[in-house]
Amino acid sequence: MTDWRRGGVIYQIYPRSFSDSNGDGVGDLPGIAARLDYVASLGVDGIWLSPFFRSPMRDFGYDVSDYCDVDPLFGTLADFDALLFGAHARGLKLVIDQVYSHTSDRHPWFEESRARAGGKADWYVWADAKADGTPPNKWLSLFGGPAWTWDMRRHQYYLHNFLAEQPDLDFNNPEVRAAILDVARFWLDRGVDGFRLDVVNFYACDARLRDNPAKGGRFARPYLHQRHLYDRSQPETLAFIEELRRLLDRYPERFAVGEIVSDEPLKRSADYAAPGRLHTAYNFLFLESARLSPSLIRSAFEGSPDDFWPSWSLSNHDVVRAATRFGGANPDPAHTRLLLGLLFALRGTIFLYQGEELGLPQADVPFDRLQDPEGLRFYPLSLGRDGARTPMPWRQNDGHAGFSSVEPWLPVDASHRALAVDVQERDRRSALNATRRFIAFRKERPAVTAGAIEFVDAPEPLVAFRRTHGAERLLCIFNLGPQPAKMAVKQGLQALDYGLPGALVGKTAELPAFGGLIIEEG
Repeated sequence: MTDWRRGGVIYQIYPRSFSDSNGDGVGDLPGIAARLDYVASLGVDGIWLSPFFRSPMRDFGYDVSDYCDVDPLFGTLADFDALLFGAHARGLKLVIDQVYSHTSDRHPWFEESRARAGGKADWYVWADAKADGTPPNKWLSLFGGPAWTWDMRRHQYYLHNFLAEQPDLDFNNPEVRAAILDVARFWLDRGVDGFRLDVVNFYACDARLRDNPAKGGRFARPYLHQRHLYDRSQPETLAFIEELRRLLDRYPERFAVGEIVSDEPLKRSADYAAPGRLHTAYNFLFLESARLSPSLIRSAFEGSPDDFWPSWSLSNHDVVRAATRFGGANPDPAHTRLLLGLLFALRGTIFLYQGEELGLPQADVPFDRLQDPEGLRFYPLSLGRDGARTPMPWRQNDGHAGFSSVEPWLPVDASHRALAVDVQERDRRSALNATRRFIAFRKERPAVTAGAIEFVDAPEPLVAFRRTHGAERLLCIFNLGPQPAKMAVKQGLQALDYGLPGALVGKTAELPAFGGLIIEEG
């Protein structure tokens, strides 16, 4: 039996936007539990659940004020237990987000730290001002401005790589590491199957607080002007990751995937998922690319260590949806299906973001409805996080697309109604039903789920690679372009029914625009 942690498909649910069960306009845990049959029908192996913990919601759950309780907005711990039971009853694993790099400034740990009380004075990264009153160094926040905020009570600066309301924990402190391992143990004992680790390479910073050097060049965000040598990706983080892995290994078949933010995404991902560390790691190579070229796809694999198991996704809650990012303002449905077919043919663990199986384009959220602090700060050139977080459309003709009985926290995009679940269930050629076919094919073929990958030279815009496992050899060819294309192959091969348009004619693979073909070689 294939290990679900290597080659499985994990469905990401953003709780605020999946299904509202109590009519307050915000999705919740009971709403997710009520939709588990739908999730299971996709054929996925498990769920990644974005944060549902107690939080002031300044960054919508990524600012945690209690790691071991459910925010009342989403339900209760009993609701979580019911969701976990329901997932397991359907053969679904449940992986939960863990935000260890930072807490909310409302977390009791930070309240004690800023008051130098309770033995937690050194649990966060505090530093004195320079002689002129300025911050201790020139580190910057991803959300704009300095990464330091002055605390009037403590008379020191504290570090925050994100919002000022998200102070960074000091992972150079062994008491902090022990407390975080206790959090992990709490959820593992509750029965979760693993963790998605938010910004995992941000846990520790340079203890000497050295300035980052300049990168050079012109960038839209000040943060991108620095080479981040000292504010992230420190050796102390890897030591903690090894501690966490040892804890996970005490529980059968548990899993950890790390989110990597780096100028060297492939190298850093391999470092964090080396033996004895995380099971896998993902980065933003595909997630922030505007064009999915054959050379980009090939570069994601070639040169990686043989023992590195990658993870891939094309969309998530932080980036513009793939259908729009790669397909433009009016994405071609054929191109959207191609993206899905390509994703599910890749070597690695696959993450599928809610609504991606419907081919949802990026939603248009008017300025007066924006909620995301990053989007508001960088409007109109933001990552578009609100546009990727709008409600899941369940029913086309329902008042709020079946998501809620009242006006949702973000508006339902008009273009999403025609792509609602109830519409696509009735259409054999829909993105939803194509997704089911791709996942079913993946699970039936060990070469795709667990096999090696080797790229084959092909004329652009084709990308071709061979997946092999034991005696099974599959040649996968995808046409990334809007015009028909051909590729010469060996005589006597057999084309398999993968669900994308394409044909094997003698010694030629013929692919229409955005077509794809998987050929059995032996």
